[in-house]
Amino acid sequence: MEEATRALTRDVGVRRLAAGDSMEDLTALLHRSYADHAAAGRLFFGSYQSVRDTAHRVGSGECWLAVRGGELVGSVTVAAPYSVPEGYPAPVGAGSFWQLAVDPAYRGAGLGQRLLALAEERIVALGSAQAVIDTSAQAVDLIGWYRRRGYSPVGSWRWGVTNYESVVLLKELVSGGRGG
Repeated sequence: MEEATRALTRDVGVRRLAAGDSMEDLTALLHRSYADHAAAGRLFFGSYQSVRDTAHRVGSGECWLAVRGGELVGSVTVAAPYSVPEGYPAPVGAGSFWQLAVDPAYRGAGLGQRLLALAEERIVALGSAQAVIDTSAQAVDLIGWYRRRGYSPVGSWRWGVTNYESVVLLKELVSGGRGG
């Protein structure tokens, strides 16, 4: 089954969001991608955000789409530096990404890792040496996935649009960054 899943992603292209791309389709992808978290009682914003919220969030950075044929199968939005609320445990000037989503039918084929690598490359290209993200402290598997890719917990945060405490994770992308 894993080989069949990998075959799905062989012809997936990744490109920047374009003017004609559908915010409705992107919102539907986000809802599908985060549905398992919602079913587990973790209300990630991506699991219920409106089309208007999606448009606002992609407008706050560079949005990249993974597309197979005419089907939207993944996304990530990147910004560097990332503007955070006062008290958020992130170094000044760090970049971030959000709305990292892979359609459930494409999971396990490396598409999430491909989108993560793109996000990190773009953060560096935009001038930041670190990436900071946050996710539900209850999403143990997801935290483990990020930790295996070099992210370390640096604090916690509670967003008003979620129902959980977030763990904030940081990764040094360029030597010479904080602690580098």
